[in-house]
Amino acid sequence: MRFGNLELFSLSDGIMRLDGGAMFGVVPRVFWEKTNPADELNRIVIGVNPLLIKAEGCNILVDTGNGDKFSEKLLKIYGIEREPTLLKSLSDAGLRPEDIDIVINTHLHFDHCGGNTVVNGNGRHEPAFPRAGYIVQKREWEDATNPNELTRASYIPEDFIPLMEAGRVELVDGNREVYPGVTVVQTPGHNRGHQSVKIESDGKTAFFLGDMVPTAAHIPLPYVMGYDLYPLELLELKRRILREAMECNWLMIFEHDPKIRMGYLREVNGKLTVEEVSGIE
Repeated sequence: MRFGNLELFSLSDGIMRLDGGAMFGVVPRVFWEKTNPADELNRIVIGVNPLLIKAEGCNILVDTGNGDKFSEKLLKIYGIEREPTLLKSLSDAGLRPEDIDIVINTHLHFDHCGGNTVVNGNGRHEPAFPRAGYIVQKREWEDATNPNELTRASYIPEDFIPLMEAGRVELVDGNREVYPGVTVVQTPGHNRGHQSVKIESDGKTAFFLGDMVPTAAHIPLPYVMGYDLYPLELLELKRRILREAMECNWLMIFEHDPKIRMGYLREVNGKLTVEEVSGIE
């Protein structure tokens, strides 16, 4: 997809399955199962869709998927199917891991940063993208390295601690332009240190939502996940950002939708809907 002077690639690290009730919080199943049917374990399919931003002289990867370090037990619990893998998606875009200059982690939950590291021939974890700097919000780093009983299961230290040991982590505190036209934007709600990515080029704006709005089905304001630690704060954030996105015609990029990767918000009969797009010239 051409986007102004940039190229955007919605990549894939396969799919996974998560509890439908947890994914839609207080919304009753009778509503969410219309668009997201559940299996016999009450799990729905979600996509794992990192974003590649190709700029002149710089390749930026936003999130890295689940990676390949899961045990068979966890692969089964989460119904993970990595076909294609992130590295295959990158290869299809003409890139190798060493071609990535910047990795932005929206946050450090395992399905967003599991591909940050790989196990080398000596059994040690090392950066999967050997030339890249990894950008993480300071608050998120603090929470990931000091988890509590509620958050511990979401953080796998091997996904991010080796990066700090290798001197590859840049902690930012707040909004920051990390490359001309590419800005990390604080979007707390899912957790304290969540960040989204705003992309601006040639008068156009795109917004990679991360877990702020994981799928197009989560566009309605009450559709907040049970996984979201600060739901009321997230509700107000969604109200503000989605209204601006519609009024200013931002391209919305969904990280977890298994079907709709990108689209524009439209208001129909007083409700926000997504007009899917597959490419822009």
